[in-house]
Amino acid sequence: MSLTFSQTLVLYSSDPPHTCLNSIRKLSPTFYRNVSNSVSRRSKRFQFHANSTDSDDELGTRQVAAVSNPSSTSLLSFLCPLLKLFSGGDPSQERNFTLEVATSSLSTLARFPWGSRSLSNNSDSQEVTTLDPPLRLQLFEFEACPFCRRVREAMTELDLSAEVYPCPKGSIRHRELVNRSGGKEQFPFLIDPNTGFSMYESGEIVRYLFQQYGKGRKPSPGLLESTLLTGWMPTIFRAGRGMTLWERATVEPPPEKLELYSYENNPYARIVREALCELELPYILQNVGEGSLRLKLLVDASGSKEVPYLIDPNTGTHVGDYKKILSYLFQTYSVAAV
Repeated sequence: MSLTFSQTLVLYSSDPPHTCLNSIRKLSPTFYRNVSNSVSRRSKRFQFHANSTDSDDELGTRQVAAVSNPSSTSLLSFLCPLLKLFSGGDPSQERNFTLEVATSSLSTLARFPWGSRSLSNNSDSQEVTTLDPPLRLQLFEFEACPFCRRVREAMTELDLSAEVYPCPKGSIRHRELVNRSGGKEQFPFLIDPNTGFSMYESGEIVRYLFQQYGKGRKPSPGLLESTLLTGWMPTIFRAGRGMTLWERATVEPPPEKLELYSYENNPYARIVREALCELELPYILQNVGEGSLRLKLLVDASGSKEVPYLIDPNTGTHVGDYKKILSYLFQTYSVAAV
């Protein structure tokens, strides 16, 4: 959590805001009352709880108060500025890729059971073009957030693609969209244009995704419960990469979204997603975990099953090596140093 004072008081938080409100109660009682009332009114419109026993018809009527975790908020608030000190400085400069891969591989090991394979049945006769709902899901998140990671892991298991709108700290575009849509800056935030639902709370999002798109499947054992135990490890091992907007990122987004073939727990794809987050570049995430029916699309596009693979329709660029992708992204979507 960080508080920025200018002409107005702006609150940035990666978890439910009531913990943050308690922290600022003493700073301004009037501000506290206004924000508290606003959050209370708005949150009722967007919070959603889907129990595993609910029917599809009940999805549209269930609305309950979301469960928060104050200790998680405090930990993330402590980690963010601390990890920034060890994040390796300018992300566009030449890196020690041996160290990069080692720390990303440790992150993969920490989350080994989750985010690596699809639960789709390859024997199904489903066409690749019908894997996703008619309209793409929209996910607002940032790569270093362990709760956002939980949702991306679920999307890998469900073989779902999504429009990803990175919301790093210091975001100049996407955080404001979340604030306008949901009433608060909390992540992850999911919009499903197919059903009209918008929601916070990673656990509720995962339950919703499995109930709506899981075709009777359940999350892998431990997916929901493990975040508080090992979900923080990639954030720590990667020293906060994918957490903060890079100061030289271009202000305007490209006309068309980039497209990334990836799966959540791939160590090389993680490094690319961090860069996309630090540059605040919106992109279409094509999840291609082990067993994914979407692998056919990847092979057609790249000639192999290796990830990450990036397509930029704005320049016609197709590139598959993670080092080349990093170089391309920072050269193409950075402003010149003054």
